[in-house]
Amino acid sequence: MATLAQELTETVSRAFAAEGLDPAHGRVAASDRPDLAQFQVNGAMAAAKAAKSNPKAIAEKIVARLKDDPRIAKLEIAGPGFINISLTDETISKHIDKLRDDPRAGVPKRAKPQTVIIDFGGPNIAKTMHVGHLRSLIIGDALQKLFRFVGDKVISDVHFGDWGLQMGQLITEVQREQPALPYFDASFTGPYPNQSPVTMEDLEEIYPRASAATKADPARLDEARKATAELQAGRPGYRALWQHFRAVSFEGVRREFAALGVHFDWWKGESDVDKLVAPMVADLMKRGIGVESEGALVVFIAEPGDKKELPPLIVQKSDGAALYETTDLATIIDRVKTADPDLILYVVGQPQHDHFEKVFRGARKAGLNGKAVLEHAGFGTVNGPDGKPFRTRAGGTVKLFDLIAQAKDEALKRLTEAGLAQDYPAAEREEIARKTGLAAIKYADLSNQRLTNYVFDLARFTKFEGETGPYLQYAAVRIQSLLRKAEDQGFKPGPIRIEDAAERDLVLLLDRLPDAIETAIAKRAPNVLSDHAFTIAQGFSRFYAAHHILSETNEVLRGSRLAVCRLVLTQFAVVLGLLGIEIPERM
Repeated sequence: MATLAQELTETVSRAFAAEGLDPAHGRVAASDRPDLAQFQVNGAMAAAKAAKSNPKAIAEKIVARLKDDPRIAKLEIAGPGFINISLTDETISKHIDKLRDDPRAGVPKRAKPQTVIIDFGGPNIAKTMHVGHLRSLIIGDALQKLFRFVGDKVISDVHFGDWGLQMGQLITEVQREQPALPYFDASFTGPYPNQSPVTMEDLEEIYPRASAATKADPARLDEARKATAELQAGRPGYRALWQHFRAVSFEGVRREFAALGVHFDWWKGESDVDKLVAPMVADLMKRGIGVESEGALVVFIAEPGDKKELPPLIVQKSDGAALYETTDLATIIDRVKTADPDLILYVVGQPQHDHFEKVFRGARKAGLNGKAVLEHAGFGTVNGPDGKPFRTRAGGTVKLFDLIAQAKDEALKRLTEAGLAQDYPAAEREEIARKTGLAAIKYADLSNQRLTNYVFDLARFTKFEGETGPYLQYAAVRIQSLLRKAEDQGFKPGPIRIEDAAERDLVLLLDRLPDAIETAIAKRAPNVLSDHAFTIAQGFSRFYAAHHILSETNEVLRGSRLAVCRLVLTQFAVVLGLLGIEIPERM
C-alpha cells in the first residue's frame, strides 16, 4: 500500500511534468517543520536550476495545479520555493483506516524479489564468541530479517573460520599434550574414535598457547605449517582430529547464537571451498588474469581514477599456500554456483574494508561474481567507558554468553526497581528478564549508526525510560494490556477517525513505516528502523496522555482510539521483530 507521501508524490510529479519539468522534482517527503506543515516539496529549486528559471515562480505554477485537490487542506510556498502541504483529517482518516487489519502495517513486498546472501557472524574453530562478534551478529540478523520481510530470498552464511595455519597450530599442540592418540600415527588405518579428545573449553586454552608458541619459536611455526599442509592434503588422522575440532566448536557457537536468537541458513566454512582453489588458480593463470610476481600468483586490481595505490591481490603465496583472499574468492565462486545471488553482503567490521575492496575488485576483474553485486557493510566497535574496545575488568575478552547473562541479571534489577513483574511466577519473571536483557543489548547496538563506535553501558541500556529497548517493550506491553482490558469490557476497535493534533501526528508517523524500511534496507542501516520505533513510542505517549480511551463514553471515538492503539501495537510487533526484539506478554 502506498503511503500518503507516495500518493502525493504521484500527484505533484504529474504537476511538474505538466509544466514541462522533470517529474522527479515532485518528490514529497515528511516535513522538516511539522509545526508548519505535514509534507514538503523541495524540487522547485532543482527544477529552476535546470530550467534556468525562478524557483518561486515554478513553485507558484505547481501550487496553482494542486490548489483544487480535495485532499489538501493547506497549501503554501515558503522561503525561496519550498512547497508545504497539509491534508484534510478526512483524507488521513480514510488512508490510515485501510491499515487497521493489515499484519504488515502497510509495508508491501517487492514486485521483483532478489536473492541475497548475507555473510556475518564469522566464528572460528577453538574460539568462543565474544563481544567483538556482537555487532556482526546483531546487524547481520536485522538485515536478513529486513530483506526477508520485503520478500527477498535470503541465505545467511556463518562462514566458519576452519582452515589455515590455526588448524596446524591446534593439531601440533594436541600432539604435544596427547602424543599417543591414533590421529598422529601415520600407519593407523582406523576407524578413529567418535568421541572428541578435546572439549570447547580445552580448545579455548590450547589455541592461545599454540599461537604464542609459534610466534616465539620458528621451529614450532614450521611444525604448524607442515601440519596445516598435511591436513589440507588429506592426511586421514589430521582430518579426523580436525572434524572433532569443528564439531565441538560448532556446538559452542550454536549455543551463543541460540542465546542471542540468531539463525543461519548455511554453516559453511573456508574448508568447504578448498577443492575450488586449485581449479580457480589454474583458470586465473590460463586467462592471464593471474600473473606471477616474485614467485607468488597475483591479480593486479588497480583501476583508473584510484586516489591511492592499491597493491595487487595475492592469490597464492610463493610457497604455494593460500590466503584469506584466496578462500574468499573461492567462496564467491561457490556462492554464485550454488545460489546465483543478486547481492552478496558482507557484514564485517570496518577495519576489513580494504581486504574486501581487494577481493571484490579481483572477483569482478576475473568475472567470478556473476550477476552478484559484492558489498561490504562495515561497522564500528563496541567500546568500554575508556573509549577502547570493551573488555573485562581484568583486561580479558568478554564472552558473548557471559555478556547475555549479565544483561539478564541487570534486567532483573531494573524490573525490581520499576516494580514490574514482582508477583509473577519465578519462571515467567526470569523469561521477561531474558527478553528485556536481549532487547537492551540489541537496541543499544542497532540504534547507533552502523559505522559509529559506541560505549557499552548495561546500566543505561536496561532502563525503562529513555531511548532503550526495554522502554519500547514496556510501551508495547502497556498497549497489549489496554487492548485486553477493552476486550474484557466488550469494547472493539472501529473505523479510525482523526479529530485532533495528537491523533493526527501519531497516525502520520505510523504511515512512514514503509519508507523507514525501504531506507533501512537501501542504506543497510537498521538504526533507521530503531529511530522509527522510538518516534512511534513517543507519539503514542503523547496520544495516550491526551485522550480517554477505555473511559471514553462516545462509542465511535473509543472504537477509533482502540483501532489506533492496535495499529501502534502492530507496528511495534513488526519493527521490534525485525530488530530481533521480543515483546513480553506482560510486565
